[in-house]
Amino acid sequence: MKSKTKGLIVAAFFGVILLTSTLSVAVNNNPKQTQKDQITTTGTPADNFPDDKRAQFCGSGDARSTPYVKEFKIPTDCTQPLAITTDDSGTVYFAQTNTGKIAKFDPNTESFTEYNNPDWPAKGQSMIWGMDYANGDIWYTDDAFDSIWKFSTSDGKYIRVAYPTKENSLPQKIKIIGNSAIINDFNEGKISFYDITQSGQNKTYTNIPTPLPGSFVGGFDVDKNGNIWYTNWLFRQGGALVKFDYNKFSDYVKKGTDQSATVGDFSKVYNFPGSIAAPNGLSIDKNGNVWIADTDKSSFYKFTESDQSFTKYTTSDAPVSTYGNVTGVIKSPITKPYWSQIQGDKLFINEQAANTMAVFDIEKESMVEYLIPSKNSIWADCGAEQDCGIAQVFGFKVVGDTVWFTEWVENNIGKIDLATPLPVTLDVSEKQFTIPRGQSASVDVTINTTVPTQLLARPTSEFSDIIVSAPTGQITGSQTIPINIETSPSALPGTYKIALSARTTDVTVSEFVTVTIQ
Repeated sequence: MKSKTKGLIVAAFFGVILLTSTLSVAVNNNPKQTQKDQITTTGTPADNFPDDKRAQFCGSGDARSTPYVKEFKIPTDCTQPLAITTDDSGTVYFAQTNTGKIAKFDPNTESFTEYNNPDWPAKGQSMIWGMDYANGDIWYTDDAFDSIWKFSTSDGKYIRVAYPTKENSLPQKIKIIGNSAIINDFNEGKISFYDITQSGQNKTYTNIPTPLPGSFVGGFDVDKNGNIWYTNWLFRQGGALVKFDYNKFSDYVKKGTDQSATVGDFSKVYNFPGSIAAPNGLSIDKNGNVWIADTDKSSFYKFTESDQSFTKYTTSDAPVSTYGNVTGVIKSPITKPYWSQIQGDKLFINEQAANTMAVFDIEKESMVEYLIPSKNSIWADCGAEQDCGIAQVFGFKVVGDTVWFTEWVENNIGKIDLATPLPVTLDVSEKQFTIPRGQSASVDVTINTTVPTQLLARPTSEFSDIIVSAPTGQITGSQTIPINIETSPSALPGTYKIALSARTTDVTVSEFVTVTIQ
């Protein structure tokens, strides 16, 4: 097993380096960092980092909780948990990127079991972005060693399968459908299919190259007809949503005669609007709509194939405690929606830069965002502020009324209890408006809260095409507040969304209003 020359930080942050430009911080000036490059031996995975980097990558505090979120500290230091899933009984499994181990968490006893991987090289480090469970086995990807792995939950044994690569592959997310493991190769621009029933030494893959050569292949999902949808893009340079007919392709391969077909013969390509810059997460709802998270901004989108339309939504503003802005250099903080999952009528998205998990009700067009309590101040512009920063929440898995997640730099896993009653409700008098350019309309927002609450508003229009005037200050009890919505005389005609939000210390509740500008 041969590792690539890329280091952990580079491997980790194809997304994080790319996606944290608004949180650039002079890390070397942090008072926690001293004795540069000195390594004090501890006998733990923390030894993979010099002393002055351990607070940044290994955790800066104890596990914390809110009424809605409970965290659990992993007993081994500096494991850097990432991908996470559950088995049929609800037992939680997650990957440790700094040890190469799979760990188990029993929700009933709140105890951890870590399984040593005898095939993992000493001090090996790899970003394990994707994980799925099927028939007693955990399947997961391995970026650094160009592999996918199978971990048996019954006997704790590992099997490594080499992943096909040319120069710089990055096997990322994985999904098990029947006997097939589907993997996206982010860097090399392909979707791979691997038959998990294969035995023997010579394992084979079917690889589908992207229709747009030279681009990244991001998140993917499978619709009810067996079509594979995936994102295909170059950062801030455009891209497309691809629909690949895998059933038609499989029939073609089985015939084994005419091999003149190209990937375009089995694909439909829908160009992204220019506003989408880094489409990572992708999920398909029960009606066949494709939901896409744009990690470059604070946006997520719904694609409807029947009219080939993209509808833009926005998260609420990032809480100040997540980015700090002590220096004042961050003028437009963004939340960076990353991965997604759909369960029932709910779309789940981790907002990486806002330390938040969003739960969007697809039918009602409402949203609840849960703030993760642990924060690492080195990843934000926090200065001496302690309750500030982000825990780098990437991996998550939704099971019933629980969202399990990992904190990559705080060495925790955690859960969100979706059944816990919220302290605030928000209702709007109208949810759809048509407003000519240069004119305005008003909507009444009724907030009922048991804790101090702040009213926020965020439109999806570019520039100042829509201006929403809302009072500042804290709200308590029950209040009905008029909100003014004004369109610019030079606004571009179109249909836009406005997130009207009520924020408490721990959660933000939003309703979306639709505004059509004529």
